[in-house]
Amino acid sequence: MRRRVWGTAVVFGLLAAVTPVASARAAGTAGTSGAGPLPLERHFDNRAVSDDARPGEADFDGSGASLSAQDLTAAGWAPGRSLTVQGARLTLPRRAAGQPDNVRADGQSVRVRGRGDALAFLVAGTGGTDTGGTGTVRYTDGTRSSYRLTASDWRTGPLATKAVALGHVNTPGGQLAEKARLYVVTVPVVRGREVASVSLPRSPDLHVFSLSVRPMARGWSGSWAAPSSGYTAVGPWTDRTLRLVVHTSVGGPRVRIRLDNTFAGAPVRIGSATVAVQAEGAAAGSAPVPLSFGGAAGTDIPAGAQAFSDPLGFEVPANANLLVSFHLPGTVTAAPVHRMAMQTSYVSEPGDHAGEGSAAAYTSTITTWPLLTGVDVGGGPGSVVLLGDSITDGDKSTMDANRRWPDVLASRLRQQNAVPRYGVLNQGISANRVVADRYPGDGVSTDAGGVSSLNRLDRDVLAQTSARTVVVFQGVNDVRWGATADQVIAGLREIAARGHARGLRVLAATIAPCEGEARCTAAADAERSAVNTWIRGAEEFDGVFDFDAVLRDPERPSRMLPAYDSGDHLHPGDAGLAALAESVDLRVLVP
Repeated sequence: MRRRVWGTAVVFGLLAAVTPVASARAAGTAGTSGAGPLPLERHFDNRAVSDDARPGEADFDGSGASLSAQDLTAAGWAPGRSLTVQGARLTLPRRAAGQPDNVRADGQSVRVRGRGDALAFLVAGTGGTDTGGTGTVRYTDGTRSSYRLTASDWRTGPLATKAVALGHVNTPGGQLAEKARLYVVTVPVVRGREVASVSLPRSPDLHVFSLSVRPMARGWSGSWAAPSSGYTAVGPWTDRTLRLVVHTSVGGPRVRIRLDNTFAGAPVRIGSATVAVQAEGAAAGSAPVPLSFGGAAGTDIPAGAQAFSDPLGFEVPANANLLVSFHLPGTVTAAPVHRMAMQTSYVSEPGDHAGEGSAAAYTSTITTWPLLTGVDVGGGPGSVVLLGDSITDGDKSTMDANRRWPDVLASRLRQQNAVPRYGVLNQGISANRVVADRYPGDGVSTDAGGVSSLNRLDRDVLAQTSARTVVVFQGVNDVRWGATADQVIAGLREIAARGHARGLRVLAATIAPCEGEARCTAAADAERSAVNTWIRGAEEFDGVFDFDAVLRDPERPSRMLPAYDSGDHLHPGDAGLAALAESVDLRVLVP
């Protein structure tokens, strides 16, 4: 394989790259101590959850502390509930408070079946720091592979990566107003092979509540996506219908949507939902078509979880605006949002207006995308994910015109036949960084700059529908806010390694120049240049796009070419964004 660095139609280097291959070897006899694999519940040996009135009935961490059963139920995480996180379906232990509800990992052999791209574990650590170890996956064909599982501590771990945070910790001495965390962690499996059982690591401070095989999204391509960039105050909306406008990159004969209650502390109720092709504004070109969730008109989405609508026979055009409408029958005062939509969407007067084609009821506008994070279409070759910051998000592009560089790239893919016509998924977040969080990962905040790319990689890249390739175009916000080149490089290395472990093609783009913007000092530019030098020669990536070379002024390389500058010296305008997309050699996107 040849590795290329692409700029303005100039090849800057050719380097060898190695495509990682999942290793597997013949497996020995499954089981632990001669016993065959058992369902996870048969291994439960620890009590993590207590009733608030009887905290002494559980001892999660050896000190008598435990999770609150009432807090779990309030978050929508009731015993026996099945919920979806990062595309994986996990079933919570069907155990009453005070009963064994998790297993301390000590090499147990667990029966689990399925084909997919990852194992998903619902876990938490109790050792005061990250804890984990190496386990084994056994397949029905007699082979096996190893995995590394690490869990953060339930009381001190990062909120940015938690699946759910609860408001209290129960102790024998009373309830503490302290955040308790649970985490969903995914690890790769060999694609195409059927999992038969999983041996847990030997790490007794690592507690496992549930696990499953995350299925691959066969028969689907991602057409549109937007990451949750924060959890902000909204409305408040009581008995309102949101009509969100999204632009498709590819079309297909079926559709499903994805709603995410990321970062939330409570469930959200969706009363009904529809999809239609936009005519103009909030008006549909034809009657909106109802969506369903598990056969029902609506659904409750637990805190930190997501909901996919059922597949619907609906002809989705490529390069078109869809209206995705959903009714919120309760009162919503805060929600996960994508802040910088660069698109006008609509909020109705009171009532369920999701099925109405008319715009009459939609009397208010918003410029964010609350709750909605994905639209998938049937068929197609899969998707390319663009992981970035405000330049990828479309800051300073023309409002309501779909002139972000991902939009232009999608147009180029549609208009050719040399490579597959991939869907393009824009995972840019304005103000986002590679290694540091802007949004803290929990609670209502005015900062919607997202958690770091390292902390959102599993959700926003690895779990995306039929992702084939990821392009990483980030780092300018890190160096503008004091990160060193070494810190950014370490983060990019980790992104490449984690992407390759999941079988993705991983590409990088050099950081654009920004001299003249207040925080783009000479010191920041030196760090930016050092990162770019490393990217151009890095063997960690399967290819490089030299976006720095595309945008820079040849007479002053530390600043953007004036014709491409939006005026703030940090963000390209429409012409600069188009130049980025036009510089991409489409062949490099193909795995």
